[in-house]
Amino acid sequence: MLGDFFSRALVAGIGVALVAGPLGCFIVWRRMAYFGDTMAHSALLGVAFALLLDLPVAGGVFAIAALVALLLLLLERGNRISTDALLGILSHSTLAIGLVIVALMHWVRIDLNAFLFGDILAVSVPDIALVYGGGALILALLVWQWRPLLAATVNAELAEAEGLNPGRARLLLMLLMALVIAIAMKLVGVLLITSLLIIPAATARRLALTPERMALYAAGIGGLAVVGGLNGSLAFDTPSGPSIVVAALVLFLASLIVPQRRDIRAAPTPTETGRP
Repeated sequence: MLGDFFSRALVAGIGVALVAGPLGCFIVWRRMAYFGDTMAHSALLGVAFALLLDLPVAGGVFAIAALVALLLLLLERGNRISTDALLGILSHSTLAIGLVIVALMHWVRIDLNAFLFGDILAVSVPDIALVYGGGALILALLVWQWRPLLAATVNAELAEAEGLNPGRARLLLMLLMALVIAIAMKLVGVLLITSLLIIPAATARRLALTPERMALYAAGIGGLAVVGGLNGSLAFDTPSGPSIVVAALVLFLASLIVPQRRDIRAAPTPTETGRP
């Protein structure tokens, strides 16, 4: 089954979609899209860091993305700069620093397009093992911490009154995002990861009645986007990563035709609007 490049791409892409969909629901509920962009942009700095120190690329990306998340939490405590301004500074700074470091490493040949837009057709069997191994870990943590994560998303004060720890749930969510970016970067690229997290979840939100169903629908919609995007890429000779995102967009636009099923359980609203 994994003997040809297209089959490997399908298997790897579906694996990422199964993880990105449920995690993307929390990004949509918490209005963390800009934070997701910041984490994704920092991935290129992680690539440069890994190549400079001769480390695994996925490990370097995760380390830098996690560091950016922790740095944001520390800077927010000062309350001197708004969160969106901090995200803008970190997003563009990490991307620029990564590009500068990559440009200075003359001894290494780097295909920037592959890192920026992904190259899912070049995925290998070890890459698939990384996707499914990391994905299984992420899904296990999501299932284990589903109630604290959901409670902190709906109402942080109420969750704390119930003996839960909203701060820890928020940190866990950030680290899970860093891990998803690390395992998905090679497939869809730095600039498209956030789209794969957000669009299927936004589509599922219009169709689901409960948070749990929304997570399942988001995973399924992401898988359909991968299959449709890769087949479209093969048929029309278009870039595979962007084609997957376009397929996800088509599914979202199609969902607009269906009347939205409103239920408060399917659309948690964070108490701190606009904050990750």
